[in-house]
Amino acid sequence: MSSILKMIRFLDLKKVNRRYSREIQSAVKRVIDSGSYILGEEVLAFENEFANYCGVKYCIGVGCGFDALELILCGYGFGPGDEIIVPANTFIASILAVTYCGATPVLVEPDLSSFNIDPARIEEKITPKTKAVMAVHLYGQCADMNRIITIARRYNLKVIEDAAQAHGAKYFGKAAGSLGDAAAFSFYPVKNLGALGDGGAITTNDAKLASKLFLLRNFGSQEKYVHEIKGVNSRLDEIQAAILRVKLHGLDAENDERRAISAYYRSHIKNNLIELPQVMNGDERSHVWHQFVIRTPNRSHLQEYLLSNGIQTMIHYPIPPHKQKAYRELSRTRFPITEKIHREVLSLSLSPALTKKEVVKIVSALNEYPPNK
Repeated sequence: MSSILKMIRFLDLKKVNRRYSREIQSAVKRVIDSGSYILGEEVLAFENEFANYCGVKYCIGVGCGFDALELILCGYGFGPGDEIIVPANTFIASILAVTYCGATPVLVEPDLSSFNIDPARIEEKITPKTKAVMAVHLYGQCADMNRIITIARRYNLKVIEDAAQAHGAKYFGKAAGSLGDAAAFSFYPVKNLGALGDGGAITTNDAKLASKLFLLRNFGSQEKYVHEIKGVNSRLDEIQAAILRVKLHGLDAENDERRAISAYYRSHIKNNLIELPQVMNGDERSHVWHQFVIRTPNRSHLQEYLLSNGIQTMIHYPIPPHKQKAYRELSRTRFPITEKIHREVLSLSLSPALTKKEVVKIVSALNEYPPNK
């Protein structure tokens, strides 16, 4: 009888969260026993702790990462007739947020080496209608913010960070979330700092914006039944805030585990058919490796080969936003670099729950590809 191949899962959230089990149970009990379940002490404490972690004055807990992006745009008053520059190869949520505030997304190609928006291509897309640049720190590495901010200031544009994949990332010593005018974070369970449900936050040093966002997230109200502006219902859940407080204490250690795995991949994967991700600016500790994304010309074949060897992978993301049915109006424009990226990328497991034996197996399988060579 043949033995059953043990699968190396791409991400085992149960295993990842098991290390926090007792603290999480204690935190949840603390919330239950408090009797305060919406915008209570846990949300306030997490907002203070996360603002301190990011090195900013304000943190506003919201319902999810998408809400964080949309509320920033609405908080600045962007809407119909305005244009927001966005990377062409981002997850669609970045672009949807622009659409839902009524503005127009203007897509810019990425740099192939970093996967992040290419600053050299931004200026040519700026028009009198442009109001902001959204810099997405894709896969855990900060965009080239110095160049982006220099361009933005020249044209009096806001700079918004989509830091949904960059909890703890640094850019020349400064934390993601403190680099632009405002930043959006997601705490979706798979993130480096993931809740056990949905959640998000906005960080900023802009006092005026923060004041407006605290109102916007809560029906436009600071005092119950008194509504100063037209707001929405997007509040970070009290239980999720308590859980995030627990996990925030372990974030740097988990990011170090991700760095160790990625360093092993980058030094031991030796295959001319596989293009490895790069660390920009030579700072290995700046990248938090939300995903370890390789490129290969025959992705489907490689993915099937790895699966046949008991190794799960993921594709982030198979279809670029301008090729999605939802954005058929953008399909008339070609984005060859973006299309190449979406055609070739494959994400390897980078979970802190991986064992050294599993990491070695993944590397060995990649180095033996293709099997008939």
